[in-house]
Amino acid sequence: MSIDQERRAALIKEYATKPGDTGSPEVQVALLSERISGLTEHLKTHPKDFHSRRGLLVLVGQRRGLLDYVKKKDQARYESLINRLGLRR
Repeated sequence: MSIDQERRAALIKEYATKPGDTGSPEVQVALLSERISGLTEHLKTHPKDFHSRRGLLVLVGQRRGLLDYVKKKDQARYESLINRLGLRR
């Protein structure tokens, strides 16, 4: 499901690497993680919603790609990001 504007702005402010940053991998991964958690909760109450399940898998793949990119560029940045987000990997 979508994220409301206040939550989106808070995530961008928290994970931005510099002022005005909305496109860094950290911000993108944080926003995707928020959407993934919302869809996960939705699927707990609607287990037969296969269209949303496919969307969830697409989002997980996008996040995985961004995390792989960050890991390839800077290992310390990657580890910091997954610790801040509470991702297990």
